[in-house]
Amino acid sequence: MLLGLGLSLVAVMLPPWIARAELFLALLVLAALAYAKPVWAMVAWLVAVQSSPEMWLSDLIGQHELIIAVLKAAGLAVMALAAWREGARFDRYNPGFAFGAMFVGGIVHGFWPGLTLLASVRSLIGSAAPFGAGFIKLSAPMRRAIIRVTIAGPVLTVLFGAVLDALGVRAMVGFEQGALRLAAASSPAFLGGFAMIGVYAGILAYLRRKNPWLLGWIGLDLLVLVATGARAPLGLAAFVLVATLVAVPSTQLSLQRRMVLLSLLVGSAGLMLLVLPDVRFIRVIDLWRLGEAGDLSNRTLIWPAFERAIAASPWLGWGVGAGKVVVNLHSSLGELLGTNAAHCEYLRIPTEGGFIGAALLVALLVLWVWRGSAKLPRDQRIVIRLVFFAFAVQSVTDNTLIATTSLAFFTWARAVLVFADESVS
Repeated sequence: MLLGLGLSLVAVMLPPWIARAELFLALLVLAALAYAKPVWAMVAWLVAVQSSPEMWLSDLIGQHELIIAVLKAAGLAVMALAAWREGARFDRYNPGFAFGAMFVGGIVHGFWPGLTLLASVRSLIGSAAPFGAGFIKLSAPMRRAIIRVTIAGPVLTVLFGAVLDALGVRAMVGFEQGALRLAAASSPAFLGGFAMIGVYAGILAYLRRKNPWLLGWIGLDLLVLVATGARAPLGLAAFVLVATLVAVPSTQLSLQRRMVLLSLLVGSAGLMLLVLPDVRFIRVIDLWRLGEAGDLSNRTLIWPAFERAIAASPWLGWGVGAGKVVVNLHSSLGELLGTNAAHCEYLRIPTEGGFIGAALLVALLVLWVWRGSAKLPRDQRIVIRLVFFAFAVQSVTDNTLIATTSLAFFTWARAVLVFADESVS
């Protein structure tokens, strides 16, 4: 109360500072609410992440990169307040440490031309942000909330996208070479990524508690995936789902239930093929019909630039954030592709941290998942490791560690993994 009175006096006495004082007060109020209700703060942040404000909000105000930075900073703030309220822990195998080592390596070796120290610091924070939940002692309510919002998030984004479309802010769908792609409030690629994570989360949740409603949510996320036309996420989600039904031993999945669910999947795929001429406007089906399902959308055009950067500094790389400046966004290649992102973490990470940084990151990721899944029941342990195998495959053609989808993915993974200093609840 006294703080609010003091800020009000500042606002009256110094009019130019009114907006700043009000913003500061608003941030303090939000921080107080996040501290008082950490579970709800985490839910609100994850819903915001999955709605992709860097897409729909930037349509209104621009500032794409700033919105991403604020989104990641807000996540770190929510996690810090949750750790303060629920308890902090030392996450010894946290993959975020690898980016710290890469940052030091960049300073020792020297940054890529055009990459400043401040830009590298910002990239370091952004790269480590997805792993922030590793330092929180997650309560059972927090775990459940994270898992539920991860499953429901893509559907909520579609509903929000319908509202934005009705208001004329952002179109729900777009067309790419004549094929329809669902974007909702996000973009097709990002919405597909969130839906893929929702399928993973639904599978793990079902193995934990055999709730028939979860099957419905998995089905909805799969429908969103198909509508986005995101090929790799759809293929990987289907792979994990089929592998779980066919090969993962589980008391939650009787032989009869496995057969029923597999029949539903095969029947749905068969129905799509049967009506192929009528639904070929959907991108995944259209690309399959044209024999271009394996096309890499011109990703290979940008890869040689990263290969040359790696060859020029193979051991220490060029510093965290170098992946954003290796190709100038305003160059002929950048303008042709509409992006300067590597779309391959096996090229971006060695570019920024060299082979040493990449090896350290892979080692920490493997240890983080292996140790964190060791105390899980056998079926859940197999599936979460299978999910990270799929993540490793997806990293060949996607920005899995730098995109905002990583915020949802690793926060969800932390809610699933149970480390030695925690109990299974």
